Amino acid sequence: MIRVVLASRNAKKIAEVRRILDQAGAPIQLIGLSDLEVEVTDVPETGATFAENALIKAQSVVDQTGLPALADDSGLTVEALNGMPGVLSARWSGAHGDDVANLNLVLNQIADVPDERRGAAFVCAVVLVVPGAEPQAAEGVVTGHLLREPVGENGFGYDPVFVPDGYDITTAQMSADQKDSLSHRGRALRALARAL
Repeated sequence: MIRVVLASRNAKKIAEVRRILDQAGAPIQLIGLSDLEVEVTDVPETGATFAENALIKAQSVVDQTGLPALADDSGLTVEALNGMPGVLSARWSGAHGDDVANLNLVLNQIADVPDERRGAAFVCAVVLVVPGAEPQAAEGVVTGHLLREPVGENGFGYDPVFVPDGYDITTAQMSADQKDSLSHRGRALRALARAL
């Protein structure tokens, strides 16, 4: 079992990734950036795609710590916004990680869009970088639509307004196991675990 640093300080994301990888039987002991004794400097996510940003983050952690690193980049793509916020999902409102402001901005931007044109998808790219080896990457996508008002207390980010295809509840109303089984991050991580 190899010790891998997840390029994140988000406790909810770390718990989710650890849970998914454990269930997939990945030979990884996952720790977060906050678990390190050395300070890791964040790097700008300058990639044009989720995969490019995940690689930038994972490679930066490897360069700074010498440890294997896993990173994901994920976000919401909204059909009525021509695929935006996309790679800008975490900072759509201008402040990185302000989930409420980001969600409210998207809802305001599509307020006049009829229900049948509120299609959206969650996309996640994951990249594992091990020193001296080729990076391993995988992607997961889940399609659905956006509600007009947030519903549910679980999850984070855009979960309270996203209803996956085939469901009548948001991902914020799902149990952790239910969400993990269908989520974009779950799909990407399971694909990566199979590759490992």
